[in-house]
Amino acid sequence: MTDAPNSIDFASVYDESIWRVYGFVGFRVKSRQDAEDLTQQTFERALRAWARFDPDRGSAESWLLSIARNLIIDHYRSDRSFMNKPLDDGRAELARGIVPSPEDGLGVAPELAAALETLDDRERELIALRFGGDLSGPEIARVTGLSLANVQQILSRALRQLRTVLVSDAPAAALGA
Repeated sequence: MTDAPNSIDFASVYDESIWRVYGFVGFRVKSRQDAEDLTQQTFERALRAWARFDPDRGSAESWLLSIARNLIIDHYRSDRSFMNKPLDDGRAELARGIVPSPEDGLGVAPELAAALETLDDRERELIALRFGGDLSGPEIARVTGLSLANVQQILSRALRQLRTVLVSDAPAAALGA
């Protein structure tokens, strides 16, 4: 789209950013369908607001991930389905060896999904921005409004916790327990 006040082409931004946005959203939601829907909504919203995008304020990817972040927040605010579900969050099924079908999830290994659930919301969000969205520390700081030092500290702590959970579960998994 060339009528934007900036010289950046929306189609190019879409092509360069689609998988990062999808990766970020995929880390934050439970199903492939939700990830696809929220990714599509992100680009629809971005296209409608493209004339207001200012490349001097940040990269297009950071802007898109901010839009995706807000859509995810709205998604969870409007999702009341959890109110009718039992408190079991699926770990019991994982412990019994029942793994969701590939269509249900986004391809994240069940062990990693369970380990991610041990993190708090902010830690999961920063992990999603770093590894799903492939953003650097400074970009994450801009998207979230946190200081770079805080982002680095939270990521470091979250990665240590994930490593601890995954390593402590590894021997049990190897023994078939």
